Amino acid sequence: MDGEALRQKIKEVMVEELMLEQSPAEISNTIVIFGGNGLGLDSVDALQLVVGLEKHFGLKIGNSDEAKGILESVETIAQEIEKSA
Repeated sequence: MDGEALRQKIKEVMVEELMLEQSPAEISNTIVIFGGNGLGLDSVDALQLVVGLEKHFGLKIGNSDEAKGILESVETIAQEIEKSA
């Protein structure tokens, strides 16, 4: 899967797993996922996202400190998946 296809799939997984009202096309690669300045997701969403990423991409996130860096944006998630591929 090339870089852009991977990023598109991550957005699709986010929309599907988190039941977001946005479409994948409305989510930019660099928008902040958590907090008020981005998609505004919370800790419950984070847990669902971690489970979804593991299910779809085999990405295992070990702890919450690691998760904060990885789950910053679609781009940081994609970079982590590419690293572990």
